This record gives sequence, structure tokens and C-alpha cells, in this order.
Amino acid sequence: MARISNEKILNQARDYFSKAEYKKALDKFAKVLQNDPDSKEAYNGVILSEMALSGESGAEALFDYYEILKSENDKEADEIMSDILKNMDGTLEQITKLFLEPLKEKLEEEEGILYDDFKKLVEESGDFKTTFENIMFSTKVIITKKEDFLEFLDNLINFGYDEMALSYLENALTFHPQDESFRNLFKKLAKKEGIVFED
Repeated sequence: MARISNEKILNQARDYFSKAEYKKALDKFAKVLQNDPDSKEAYNGVILSEMALSGESGAEALFDYYEILKSENDKEADEIMSDILKNMDGTLEQITKLFLEPLKEKLEEEEGILYDDFKKLVEESGDFKTTFENIMFSTKVIITKKEDFLEFLDNLINFGYDEMALSYLENALTFHPQDESFRNLFKKLAKKEGIVFED
């Protein structure tokens, strides 16, 4: 029962953070940490919320990266973020060194294409669908910012990749059930498919 309750509070905390309501997010993460001192996600959430409240510009980027990692491997994401937060002093310079540079190296190893580079290819060709189909079987698009992810999902829906968009959206809504941006895209997809979406 406690685990279910903690998961519900974590969902609320993530939702508050995504809405930039950092004090409320901090309170929720701290509550889970009190209930479960071993919760790495709650610990990481407290640190990120405190960073955001103190005006650290890298906190949101780290949080977005954390959510992307969690969608790939929940447990590993907690470990990776804990390591990043334990080895930084909160400065933007440290965030760049410990977060952005290793991320770029990881992307190179995985032979992915950054979303910004993908967008340039789309602009050059003038055709999202053709560009996407040319790369989707040979590499993957790496997205590290929420606004880019939303734009990418919207394009998937607009150009007929409904099943792929649905899979991403279901995963996103698992972490952010009340996020209006994801919910609106889900409604758009449901309407396109002739499905009634109930709030």
C-alpha cells in the first residue's frame, strides 16, 4: 500500500516540476523520501527541485534528461542521475561538464542523430516524412528536451505514424498523467483515430 501511495506522490511531484511549480515538487519529493529514505528518485527529485528553486538554469535540462532515461530503464536512470548529482557542485559549468559532454559521447557511441540535426535535415529536404523514413531504419533520433519531444510527437501524428506516437504518448503519460501538453496530443491522436477520449 505504501509503495502505491509513494508512486502516486512521485507522479504528482514530477507533474509539479514539469509545470515549474518547484516548491510543490520539492514538498512531494521530500514526503516520499520521509516515507522511504532509500528512494533514489525522491532523493534526486529533492536535489533537482532545490536547484530549480535556487535559480540554477541547468535543473530543467537535467530533469528532462532524467525522464528520458527513465523511459528507457527506470532503475538505471536513478543510478545515473544520482551519480551526476553527487559529483556536481550545482554550477552551470559543472552541469555542462558532467551532463552535456558525457551525453554527447553517449550519443556518438549509440550512433544516434540529435534532434537539432534531424530538424536541419528536414528543413533542407522540406519533407519530414521522407527524412524520417530515410533514417528510422538505420539510426535513431535522440531527443533531450521536452519541447522537442512534443514537436516530434506532433509531427509523428501529422504524418501518419500513429502507432509510434501512441507508444511514446502512453509511456510519457505514465510519468506525467496530468501533463496537459501530452494529454492534448493524445486527444489529437484519439480524434484522428475516431476514439472518444474522456478526461
